[in-house]
Amino acid sequence: MVKKSPSAPSGTATTGPVAAYPRTRMRRNRADDWTRRMVAENVLTPADFIWPVFVHDGASPVAIDSMPGVERQTVESLVAAVGEAKSLGIPAIAIFPATETALRTDDGREAYNPDNLVCRSVRAVKSAHPDIGVMCDVALDPFTDHGHDGLVRDGKIINDETVEALIKQALVQADAGCDIIAPSDMMDGRIGAIRDALEGANHKNVRIMAYAAKYSSAFYGPFRDALGSSGHLKGDKRTYQMDPANGDEALREVALDIAEGADMLIVKPGMAYLDIVHRVKTEFGLPTFAYQVSGEYAMLKAAALNGWLDDERVMMESLMAFKRAGADGVLTYFAVAAATILNDGSNGTKK
Repeated sequence: MVKKSPSAPSGTATTGPVAAYPRTRMRRNRADDWTRRMVAENVLTPADFIWPVFVHDGASPVAIDSMPGVERQTVESLVAAVGEAKSLGIPAIAIFPATETALRTDDGREAYNPDNLVCRSVRAVKSAHPDIGVMCDVALDPFTDHGHDGLVRDGKIINDETVEALIKQALVQADAGCDIIAPSDMMDGRIGAIRDALEGANHKNVRIMAYAAKYSSAFYGPFRDALGSSGHLKGDKRTYQMDPANGDEALREVALDIAEGADMLIVKPGMAYLDIVHRVKTEFGLPTFAYQVSGEYAMLKAAALNGWLDDERVMMESLMAFKRAGADGVLTYFAVAAATILNDGSNGTKK
C-alpha cells in the first residue's frame, strides 16, 4: 500500500508538535537504508507506469535522434517490446503513430480509417498480449498535413466539426480493441461526445483518460520529431492548449471533463506542472496521471549522456516527484528502464 502525505490547505501545519533538538534528531530515521525504506511516504512500482511507444510502417525499428534510447517500432517489433514490458509488470502502453506523409490530409481522415497504423498495432498487441492495457490518443495531429489536433478553417481551429471527427477516431480505436481512449486534442465538449458514442456502440467498458490539463508547451518538440510532425505544424496550438500561466483554469477544465464522463485524468507536461498535478488530485480525487513528456525525457538523457547527471538516479528521482505530488501513475519513456531497476530492488523501492 502506498503511503502519501495528508493533503491540507496551503499554510496548514500537518506535522503536529515536535520536540526541540536534541530530543528530536531528524537524521535518526535517515541513518540506515532499512529505516529510510520503512518510513518512506511514497513508493514507486512498475504498476505506476504507462509506457508511450511509437510505431511506423517501416521494415525495422528506427532510432529517434532527439530521444536517445527511444525507437519507432514496427508493428512486429512492438509486439515483442510489449511482451518485455508486460514481463516487468508494466500494466499499460500508449500507442502513437508516425504516419506517412502521403496519408496526411487537411481533414485527417486517416485517423478514422479502421485499418490505419494505430488500429493494426492495437489488434496485433491485444492478440499477442490480451492482458496488457492499450491506450490510444484521440487527436488529429498525427494525420493532418497542417499538424494541428483539429480541423482548420480560414486559419482557425474549428471545435465542433473536429469533435465529430474525434468521435469517429475513438470508435475505430475501440473497435480495434483499445482499452483506454485518451483525447489529447483539448477541444471543448469532446469527452461527453465520445462517452456518448462509446455507450451507443456498446463499448461500455472502454475507459476515457482525459488530457484534462494539457498545456501549450515547448517541451513537446522531440515528440513531434518522433511522429514526423515537426515539419508539418503551421502556426502554434495556443488557441486550444492551455496557457502555462494558468492554474485555476486547469481545475475548470478537469471539472468539465469529469462531468462529461472521464474515468481518469492526465496533466501534461509533468515536471514543470507538479503544482497542477497536486491541485487536481487534491481537489477531485479521481485517478490522476502525469505525462513526463519527450522534452523532459530528452533533457535528462542529454545531461546524463554528457556525464553531467547520474542517469539512473535522476530518472528515479523525477518519477518519485510525480508520486509525491499526488499522481497515481506516470506516462514515461523511462518505463522499461525504471521497471527493470525496481524489479532489481534498488533506487526508489520500499521493501
